[in-house]
Amino acid sequence: MGWFECPTVWIILLPVTWIGRAITLPETVGSSLEVLFEGPVHHVQVFEHSLFVRLHGRAIATTRRGRIYLRGSGAEFFDNPWLMLHEYCHVIKQWEPRTLTIWSYAVECLRRGYWNNRFEVEARAFADAHANRLRSLLRSTSYPNNASR
Repeated sequence: MGWFECPTVWIILLPVTWIGRAITLPETVGSSLEVLFEGPVHHVQVFEHSLFVRLHGRAIATTRRGRIYLRGSGAEFFDNPWLMLHEYCHVIKQWEPRTLTIWSYAVECLRRGYWNNRFEVEARAFADAHANRLRSLLRSTSYPNNASR
């Protein structure tokens, strides 16, 4: 029996392919997000090019407890402050305190639809309220010698 016929190998390989490639949160992004969320964010794992996202229709990202799955690249995600805030809001303010669960999200979608469900409304409102500040923080931390410019 070759390695490709071994069920154990497929069990090990499938999740890696399925969830995508884990990426490291850039330090400037992490420190800026921690200011806005008033706490740690480095424990949240981010996965780029995730096949898991494709199960969610046209979604460009989806979240679970402690995880953000991206359809595209991490670079695109980190270049989009609004989307980062939206997805980190789901994880930190909804999944972690367990107000968001698969069941509660499904019920909300059935009652109100995707756009009007309370989890999406809250995440959009958080991103809207903090996107300009995050852009500013990212600009100021990208150039440590800003004072000399």
